[in-house]
Amino acid sequence: MQWDDLRIFLAVARAGSVSGAANRLSVQHSTVSRRLRSLEEQLGTRLIERKKSGSTLTEAGEDLLASAARIEAEILEFESNRSGQGAEAAGVLQVSAINNMASTVLMPIFAGFSAAYPRIELHVQVSNKFVSLAERDADVAIRLTNAPTDTLFGTRMVTVASAVYGAPDYVDRLSAGDADELWLGVECCGFHRSWTKQACPSGAHNFFVDDTLLTLAALKQGAGLAYLPCFMGDGDPALKRWRAPEAQHDLGLWLLYHRDLRRTQRVRLFREFMMQETAKQRDVFEGRAPRGPDQAGQIRSAERV
Repeated sequence: MQWDDLRIFLAVARAGSVSGAANRLSVQHSTVSRRLRSLEEQLGTRLIERKKSGSTLTEAGEDLLASAARIEAEILEFESNRSGQGAEAAGVLQVSAINNMASTVLMPIFAGFSAAYPRIELHVQVSNKFVSLAERDADVAIRLTNAPTDTLFGTRMVTVASAVYGAPDYVDRLSAGDADELWLGVECCGFHRSWTKQACPSGAHNFFVDDTLLTLAALKQGAGLAYLPCFMGDGDPALKRWRAPEAQHDLGLWLLYHRDLRRTQRVRLFREFMMQETAKQRDVFEGRAPRGPDQAGQIRSAERV
């Protein structure tokens, strides 16, 4: 058996389908099917039961999964032990990041890392949901949380502040008492859903969105008020703060990885690069980077509060 075949089998077992494994490995569906059939022929047994609803492991598949996972752990340990300071960084690095960050404030950092380490093949995948680092859905996950799971290793990079935003004309009318507060029904994450419920306990919403980028777009159309991370709201001239950031809404931006990867050079280099570059933009993340006189006045008022 070749490790590449086992790696493909692991991906199918973890994704629950050939198509899911193909997406995870960034290869063709036909390649995964062909390599899986070849492995089954070599072993003389079926490993996967293919159904319309997906794939399930046979008894032999369950046994191979346990063995392949141990082999994977040994390979990771070997990589870690070989990742000394003098070794040239290379290999694949799978990074799972939050959509609104990956496409905005983090993208220049990702591009900078790729330019600095051209032999590291960087794969950025967007997901606002749980990814299993133990099952290698990704090597590194960048997440907003104040309570990371204790089964993972992690580094808190910066604090991310949030504030309430609306379109400038709408916020000005609110300030003048010429309009009522109208809140978007935000369902992008548990944080924003909970904060919105506290701000608008009646739950009287007639416009709902389930993604932060949709929230941003709706606010710019004057659809109401909503919480946004300051790195998004402050950076858009089509938005204005209605409420200043509050400490109770601060979240930690964490870089998380599995313990087996803690000494792998490409993970270590990525962690160090992210720490260095996010620190340079601490004011942006923490809502203390004014853009223009109006924003500057609002931010100074928030700091006095």
